[in-house]
Amino acid sequence: MASDEAEVLAVNAAFYGAFARRDLAAMDDLWARHAGVACVHPGWDAVRGRAEVLASFRAILTSPSAPAIFVTRPRATVLGDAAFVVCAESVDGNELVATNLFVREDGAWRLVMHQAGPIARREAPKRTPPTVLN
Repeated sequence: MASDEAEVLAVNAAFYGAFARRDLAAMDDLWARHAGVACVHPGWDAVRGRAEVLASFRAILTSPSAPAIFVTRPRATVLGDAAFVVCAESVDGNELVATNLFVREDGAWRLVMHQAGPIARREAPKRTPPTVLN
């Protein structure tokens, strides 16, 4: 794995670690300071601006009902000084798909966008028994 991809995946893991620990200081450190940022939590409208995004995480992480979150299948794609990770999140037993966008800022990868939403489950097609003609 390329070094940049490994670094992006490490920052992505740090994001979910901060969420799991409800660590607001760590969450603050992960978000860009110079680039514009935004976030779309499942079921929310878009939240724009660093102060607003961090306030949304503060509201979630300080709530007694803050959900447990687990991430699986993260895959990073690096595009120069930008990168994204697509992964699955398990939140209170519900599976979501998430995209996290990063930029290289002051020599470090920083989050500029997080978006997560539910995965629609398709029902298996109903099979009808074959018709047998005699």
